[in-house]
Amino acid sequence: MANEKKHFGLEIFAILFMALIVFVSVGPFLWVFLSSFKTNREILTFSWDMGSGIHIRNYINAFKIAPIARYFMNSVIVTALAMALNLMFMSMAAYVLARCTFRFKTAIRTLFSIGLLIPGAALLLPLYTSIRAIGLYNNVWGLILVFTAFGMPTSVFIMSSYFLTIPKEMEESPYIDGAGFLRTFLVIMLPLARPAFATAGIMQFLLCWNEFQFSLTLTTGHEARTLPVALYYFKSAFASDYGAMFAAIVLISIPSIIVYIALQKQIISGLAAGAVKG
Repeated sequence: MANEKKHFGLEIFAILFMALIVFVSVGPFLWVFLSSFKTNREILTFSWDMGSGIHIRNYINAFKIAPIARYFMNSVIVTALAMALNLMFMSMAAYVLARCTFRFKTAIRTLFSIGLLIPGAALLLPLYTSIRAIGLYNNVWGLILVFTAFGMPTSVFIMSSYFLTIPKEMEESPYIDGAGFLRTFLVIMLPLARPAFATAGIMQFLLCWNEFQFSLTLTTGHEARTLPVALYYFKSAFASDYGAMFAAIVLISIPSIIVYIALQKQIISGLAAGAVKG
């Protein structure tokens, strides 16, 4: 009887804890979503009701105040290319680190580890100087290069950990049949590593899609700036259109939510498998 009460108490605690986590995670976005349909006065009262009704005009004003359509296309181009380049090169690097034995292997893994510890703000000035020196300032290719590099440590560790979970017998059969290293990697290993690709891909997508510091520092004007920088247009020294700003935030957040929901199962399986070895 005592054990049943203890078990019941643990279940209640777990449910309350999970409810708290869900509220902390979803609550702010839900408040922003509801606020995107309110007036400035209603938003500043911090109420959850809709007050005078639903104001769809906030979304129309968002497109009028900021060049969201242009920035959206820039974000799609930068995110797609940076994600493709990152996964292409880092999958090969991760496979070599997971399967091959060579000199300085430990040193290379250590360098990737150090890359995870360096804050992005500390690299703003050297990156700004370097990008200007090679002529890629205010250019989408400059952002693609920077975002591809910044996702390297995370992608390498996710995919190399997953490659370690794949039995080596899966590679021995192609080698016996005469397949080379590259063909074995492309035909056998890559299809098996789809969960790791999904996990690394969504991490890289979120990095590129939501990044603000480098997009603001390395670009100017409308030619290359990405969607998060559009939020800069909704704040001024004298007035702010909070309803339109929250509408823009919702528009920026929706693609990330859709991509995560679509790849949720692959992401969970990739993280779970990659946690076995590393």
